[in-house]
Amino acid sequence: MAAYNSINGIPSSANRWLLTDILREEWGFEGFVVSDYGSIDALYWAHSIADSLSTAAKLAIEAGVDIELPEQICYPKLTELVLKGVLSETLIDKACQRILKGKIWLGLFESPFADPQKAESITNCEAHKQLALEAAQKSIVLLKNNGILPLSKNIGSIAVIGPNANATRLGGYSTFDKKAVTVLEGIKNKVSKKTKLFFAEGCKVNSLSKQGFSKAISVASKADVAILVMGNSEEVEGENRDRCNLNLLGVQEDLIKAIVNTGTPVVIVLLNGSAITMTNWISDVDAVIEAWYPGEQGGNAIANVIFGDYNPSGKLPITFPRFTGQCPLYYNHLPCVRSLDYVEARGRQPLFPFGYGLSYSNFIYSNLKLSSETFPKNGEITITIDVENASQFPGEEIVQLYIRDIVSSIVRPVRELKRFIKVPLKPGEKKKIGFTLTEDDISFLDEKLHRIVEPGLFEVFVGKNCLDGLRGTFMFK
Repeated sequence: MAAYNSINGIPSSANRWLLTDILREEWGFEGFVVSDYGSIDALYWAHSIADSLSTAAKLAIEAGVDIELPEQICYPKLTELVLKGVLSETLIDKACQRILKGKIWLGLFESPFADPQKAESITNCEAHKQLALEAAQKSIVLLKNNGILPLSKNIGSIAVIGPNANATRLGGYSTFDKKAVTVLEGIKNKVSKKTKLFFAEGCKVNSLSKQGFSKAISVASKADVAILVMGNSEEVEGENRDRCNLNLLGVQEDLIKAIVNTGTPVVIVLLNGSAITMTNWISDVDAVIEAWYPGEQGGNAIANVIFGDYNPSGKLPITFPRFTGQCPLYYNHLPCVRSLDYVEARGRQPLFPFGYGLSYSNFIYSNLKLSSETFPKNGEITITIDVENASQFPGEEIVQLYIRDIVSSIVRPVRELKRFIKVPLKPGEKKKIGFTLTEDDISFLDEKLHRIVEPGLFEVFVGKNCLDGLRGTFMFK
């Protein structure tokens, strides 16, 4: 799919260098190219490089766009352009050939239709529900826990509060599924019959109204613990829904503070797609669970984590900043003269670094060793480390290996993730984990885009995330 954006002033849907010279001739792509939705007519009304829809069609087909999506606005004019002699019919033939070739690859001529009864029997079957549950559980990241989690299923009372507590949040471009399990339903499915369960929405995701605060404060005041399900929704983030800050929207932060002021312990569950800044409230709450948009079994997955039926093992695939103004903030940035040290965030810059994630288990790393101090040419090097579960909870830890090229001919990232592995460990169990690096792992593209490996010192870093771990070095000669 050709993008909306332009590169050096040439929109992607009119960029022959990008779609033909690079994609097809240099990279050998044999499939067909479609436009992003409306990106061809946008050459006329948005980018203003075409004086008509006919000109936009000509620019796109000559660049290498085979199909116009979603509607045929410009490409019906191709016939007229060919008849006028201003467009080569060969271009139309090539586009048709690529489209037909794709259909042949897919077997659409032999089996053009799906069996609707088979599709109905498979959709939302029990095996798929279990897979959805597993995927949701493994993606959940425990960001903070002062020891309050996991909760007992026999706890006396729980207040479930928040705009996302009893709402289906599946994320952008997801089908609305009435069968999806909300967090409130998941907690109901998990607690004992003796547990009293209270619910109050409190506020809407993006509303400035505090009308629901009084009920939320009331139910929190009479509960043993308050679980606040906050975050975002498809209406406030996603395609064409950019945000100017990463704080919780509306009055959600005010609701958190109001519930904290009741004195009831507070567990925050976040349903969202982007990073969220938490500086205004994170020190006041007892635990924070990042659940993302967890799918149709999300409520059950979150409840399994809250009550200890699943020990969280997820790690952050992005960096969470302390303040929006730090963005872009990512772990593998290039070193520079000016420090990344913002005045408001002295010391460690991220709120939570890339690769971060807690567990109910306590994992201890020790005994980092390299098979050699010198990387053999055309060979490999092995790094081992001991990981111990020093807790009463069986769990899984994602061990991460990063490297850094200390001195190089062009500027290289301060750290690069090269290997990771999920390791199951029983209480008290210790395992030796091994990683093997090859020359490809320490290579990079030089200024002429040739892949090279330069002699010099490399740092190896193995740990729980991109900032916490053990270090070693090796020399490549």
